[in-house]
Amino acid sequence: MKDIHPTFYPSCKVYFNGEVVMTVGATVPEMHVDVWSGSHPFFTGKQSFVDAAGRVEKFQRKFQGNYFKNKKK
Repeated sequence: MKDIHPTFYPSCKVYFNGEVVMTVGATVPEMHVDVWSGSHPFFTGKQSFVDAAGRVEKFQRKFQGNYFKNKKK
């Protein structure tokens, strides 16, 4: 029963854009994150945009031009 817990790393490094942004305790030695409080618009007041899968471009292509003009009300 003594080996049921995962290994705890008290100095897990959290990486954002290749830089260490903080150190926390975790069950992994390091974490790589896409968003953290130092980059989130709610905390920074700046607008930043994360689009990993090209969804915005797909949406813009779908609804460009006269898409809404041809719809009946």
